[in-house]
Amino acid sequence: MGSGWIKRLGRGRPRLKPERLAADKACSGLIRSALRRRGIQPMIPTKSNERPDPTFDRDAYRERNRVERLINKLKQFRRIATRYEKRAANYLAMITIVATLLWL
Repeated sequence: MGSGWIKRLGRGRPRLKPERLAADKACSGLIRSALRRRGIQPMIPTKSNERPDPTFDRDAYRERNRVERLINKLKQFRRIATRYEKRAANYLAMITIVATLLWL
C-alpha cells in the first residue's frame, strides 16, 4: 500500500477499510461486534450499564475529540462551512489559509 495503488476487485472505486472507527457511546454492542467481524477495531466507549471493553483505547478516543474541536474551529469561518469553492483544490487552499490563521 506504500505506492498508493490499490488492486480493484471489480468495477467502480476501490474501497479502503479503516483500521479503527471512533463513535459515541450511543452505538450498541451490535455495531461493535459487526466492526470486529470486518477486522476494524472499534473505538467506542461502553455505556455505564454495559460490561467494560478491554480493547478500548482511551488515548486514541481522545484524539477524536481533538479532531472534532479543530473541525468546529474551521467551520466558524463561513466560507469553509458553506463551501463556496467548487473545486477541491481551491477548498483545500481555503482550509490551509484558515488553519494558518488559527495557528497564528
